[in-house]
Amino acid sequence: MALPRGVISVTLETLSDSNVFSTLLALALLLGGAYIGGRLMEAIRAPKVIGEILGGMLFGGTFLYHFFPGAMEGIFQAYPEEGKVLNLVYQFGLIFLMFCSGYNTQIAVGKESRRTIACVFIGATVLPMLGGIPFAFLMEDSFIGESKNSTAFLLVFLIGVAITSIPVISKIFFDMGVMNTPYTNTVLTVSTIQDLCLWILLNLSTRMAETGKADPLDMAVVVVLTLGMFVVAKLFADHLRVGYRKKVKAVSFYTVSFFGLLLACALLCRLGINIMYSSFLAGYIVRAVSKNDPEAAPRMQAVSDFAFSFFVPIYFALVGIQLNLLHNFSLPRFLFFFLVAFGLEAVGTVLMLQFTNLKKKVILNFAVTMNARGGPGIVLATVAYASKIINVEFFTVLILTTMLSSMIAGYWLRYQQKKDPEVFIKLTKEEGGDGRLAHQKQS
Repeated sequence: MALPRGVISVTLETLSDSNVFSTLLALALLLGGAYIGGRLMEAIRAPKVIGEILGGMLFGGTFLYHFFPGAMEGIFQAYPEEGKVLNLVYQFGLIFLMFCSGYNTQIAVGKESRRTIACVFIGATVLPMLGGIPFAFLMEDSFIGESKNSTAFLLVFLIGVAITSIPVISKIFFDMGVMNTPYTNTVLTVSTIQDLCLWILLNLSTRMAETGKADPLDMAVVVVLTLGMFVVAKLFADHLRVGYRKKVKAVSFYTVSFFGLLLACALLCRLGINIMYSSFLAGYIVRAVSKNDPEAAPRMQAVSDFAFSFFVPIYFALVGIQLNLLHNFSLPRFLFFFLVAFGLEAVGTVLMLQFTNLKKKVILNFAVTMNARGGPGIVLATVAYASKIINVEFFTVLILTTMLSSMIAGYWLRYQQKKDPEVFIKLTKEEGGDGRLAHQKQS
């Protein structure tokens, strides 16, 4: 029926009852699989995210979809738009994961640790990326995506070699009870600086994949804009002494924070900035504005609890469901990339830390810890695959590399703690006496 002239109406298409049923059932299965997988991993002291990915793999081409394709299609591809509906939840998982990461990010470089931080950063980031260049050219034909953009692929490959996970490492440190020690503070500071640099490179890579060319001026604009926004946010956070003065109701706090989050993602997306970086920046700014509000931290913890109970597990499960180890996978190529990535980052870290007075076992711990790729490694794989920079095989390789490297780091650190409870407190060769007392003096 035609509307009268001058009358404007917005109508929304609705899903049928059967479509709603399929969508809700798909989300329930993904969430249930992620939950069970996460709990199983926690039971064996492995990173929870690995179990959440495995929970999604259960319904993909590696397991149930391979044996019962009709049944799985009836749930996860029941109608043409279901993939888009699930992808929207997937995008919200990515947004809230990075939003919470941004809120919990702090960059603090003390005078006594600057040398160590600089050496770890160069050894775990710069050297592995330089060393990875010939391997990227060697494996390009096997791993490049539909965009066929060699420069974008090169950047993604090098990021995959060097990236370290803040969320997974933080969770491992928290479970071990070693947060806020000299070792953990150094690792988290380096990881934050490293992730900022690598997110800029990833944003640059996706931009090149979208435009189909590597325009130097366009590249410079993206780098300056991305880095400039973080610098502005950092200066704003450092110089904001009071924040908002009036007591803010919980509903208002959440509404304003989410409004800023969604608006930042939308506007910056129009400027070519990936939503991953936009949501990270929004979380960082929310922390700066609310840092003097004693109620802000528990409120953001509530946001984190909800996000990591619903959106984030489904996000990781949807990552897992796309993996197909039976068809889109080569074990030799995976092992080759894993050894290259793990080896370059470990060797680079060990080499640079020779210029410090750290103990040998501490140097080795840094070499293994900086290899934990976790959530950022998964974000890298999903963003690069969605932008068609890499193909499905390299997507699978990056995910499996992330899972295996995170497990190795978790088990290694627990083993080291069992051998020496103060291994994360007394770091240098000269340090003696009570390690905890030394740490208190440094603080």
